[in-house]
Amino acid sequence: MAPTITAAITNSQEHLTLTHKLRKPLVEKLRRERINSSIEQLKSLLGPEFLKQQPDSKLEKADILEMTVCVLTRLQQQSHQQRRLLNHFNKLQSSSDKDLREADFSPLSSTVQTSITEEKSPVNSAPWRPW
Repeated sequence: MAPTITAAITNSQEHLTLTHKLRKPLVEKLRRERINSSIEQLKSLLGPEFLKQQPDSKLEKADILEMTVCVLTRLQQQSHQQRRLLNHFNKLQSSSDKDLREADFSPLSSTVQTSITEEKSPVNSAPWRPW
């Protein structure tokens, strides 16, 4: 019985390696198809950029990837600059709003201060008469 178990294990291992050897090219082919499909999508998304750079030449996959990196880097820099400008604008606006609030309330507060001081002063106080 021992020889049959060993033979069964050996046959099973050979079957697994054979299956693996048959599947590997198929898996590799699917992987290459995914890569090529993604590169074609990048090429179509960045079509105008390609026409600016090299209108008549055939682009290699490496060219498409390099141009994609350049475009994404430029977009990232623009986004960063826009955020900085927006933050700067918000700071200016908030300081401007603060200045406006202080300007609105300072005449009021000085008027209130004057009236409070006048009310406390017994010499300058006159009775209030609505007629």
